Amino acid sequence: MDVANKSTMFEFVLLGLCNSWELQMFFFMVFSLFYVATMVGNSLIVITVIVDPHLHSPMYFLLTNLSIIDMSLASFATPKMITDYLTGHKTISFDGCLTQIFFLHLFTGTEIILLMAMSFDRYIAICKPLHYASIISPQVCVALVVASWIVGIMHSMSQVIFALTLPFCGPNEVDSFFCDLPVVFQLACVDTYVLGLFMISTSGIIALSCFIVLFHSYVIVLVTVKHHSSRGSSKALSTCTAHFIVVFLFFGPCIFIYMWPLSSFLTDKILSVFYTIFTPILNPIIYTLRNQEVKIAMRKLKNRFLNFNKAMPS
Repeated sequence: MDVANKSTMFEFVLLGLCNSWELQMFFFMVFSLFYVATMVGNSLIVITVIVDPHLHSPMYFLLTNLSIIDMSLASFATPKMITDYLTGHKTISFDGCLTQIFFLHLFTGTEIILLMAMSFDRYIAICKPLHYASIISPQVCVALVVASWIVGIMHSMSQVIFALTLPFCGPNEVDSFFCDLPVVFQLACVDTYVLGLFMISTSGIIALSCFIVLFHSYVIVLVTVKHHSSRGSSKALSTCTAHFIVVFLFFGPCIFIYMWPLSSFLTDKILSVFYTIFTPILNPIIYTLRNQEVKIAMRKLKNRFLNFNKAMPS
């Protein structure tokens, strides 16, 4: 029997975050609220940007795609975890485990490139404002989004292909609430040291390198903004600060998990919850509460909705 056939026979057990029934019910309520808030908040951003013509600019086009990715990232594992708390059925098939690995790396890889595209957009807008319209055209924005998805697909495929080569012949308990390579590869019947080096080279170093590039670009932008005192510069500073908060909170857990794949399971669990459940909701919170244009557009959308309901015959 070959390795692939051995692997497909396995059904992994997701140990989740804890064994306490009380804590599980607490997590069920908290994560359910966060998931609903994430879907509603990001959906509202997408609808607002599409409906309001004043938001039909490259920055908001990229923001809309970020919201779509955040909703996808929040949905690849959280709904199953929530239902598992109710049903007590915490197993997942080998194919289901591979599917979670694929979508996790698809959405995180795509978001990394998209965040870099948003950084590039702000860099051109602030450091080269006279050339912004010619450089950041609608075609360029579409190309950046398409490129981010292509890179995400290529990265996720490499992770799945690697997982398919792993021989599983022993324990099948995944000490997490979803499947990812840092926890799954430790169940393989091979030397985990070599696998850890693969994790560091394919995910950890890539994430760290992208973060360094993003950090450098935002430093340049912030230094440029600091030399201006106009109202427009203040607005640019607020926007870039919001962008960098999202970047830092997204990259921080990813870099730690994939640069130290043999770290504490408890630490990995906390960080996994952070970037799969908490980070996706930060997008609507940060961008709506700090962005006056989006808040005005949302108020207009609400008024249009209320007026439409009033006009409807009873």
